[in-house]
Amino acid sequence: MVLDLFRLDGKVAIVTGASRGLGESMALGLAEAGADIVLVGRSDGLDEVLRKIERLGRKAIAVRADLAEIKSIKTVMDATLEAFGKVDILVNNAGMVRRAPVLELTEADWDAVMELNLKSCFFMAQAAARDMVKRKQGKIINVSSITYFWGGTRIPAYAASKAGVSQFTKSLCNELAKDGINVNAIAPGYMATDINKDLRSDPEKSIELLARIPAGRYGHPDELKGLTVYLASQASNYMNGTTVVMDGGWLAR
Repeated sequence: MVLDLFRLDGKVAIVTGASRGLGESMALGLAEAGADIVLVGRSDGLDEVLRKIERLGRKAIAVRADLAEIKSIKTVMDATLEAFGKVDILVNNAGMVRRAPVLELTEADWDAVMELNLKSCFFMAQAAARDMVKRKQGKIINVSSITYFWGGTRIPAYAASKAGVSQFTKSLCNELAKDGINVNAIAPGYMATDINKDLRSDPEKSIELLARIPAGRYGHPDELKGLTVYLASQASNYMNGTTVVMDGGWLAR
């Protein structure tokens, strides 16, 4: 049956930035499809997400780590392998934004965004892939952004970092596909998450944004569940090196 292709029973997934927003929803979606979950984040919100997953009948552990510190990636992998012995799926979601006009963005802000959004994302993928190649299978899902396609305003570091994520997604595909590893990215549009809270709370800016979105609304984090499960499952075995857009039609406008 075709729905069986989407089942994740027996799979182990690492989800970074999993304490709220997109990361929480993607982690819950994977658990609902049958996967056990390693939740990675910096806040106490991980505990509540862990309880939600356990109520689904899945196993989960929470690993508190600041992925901007590259050494913490080893902490995540060590905890994963100790608890579950493998990693089948990685959702590279942890990220941040620093908003400032181009002429005012500081070096410190640029470096902070690049460290978390790009550098840690690559090395987290590298660490997971080293385990995946042992079994000649795995799914890596990087969270990019529609700013990869259009640049945005007042977010030069964020846009550059997300463009880098989509580009190294292709590079990883080119090298890892032969080992049975699929590497794809998701480019969300404007979602109702904390990262866009200041935009959504600005009536003038919000009206401007919503007028540009054919769907006429912000996306809900739960709307990423289906796409995440698809990219993590057998159903997507011939999809590789692609950035999939979910933006309510923003780029079509």
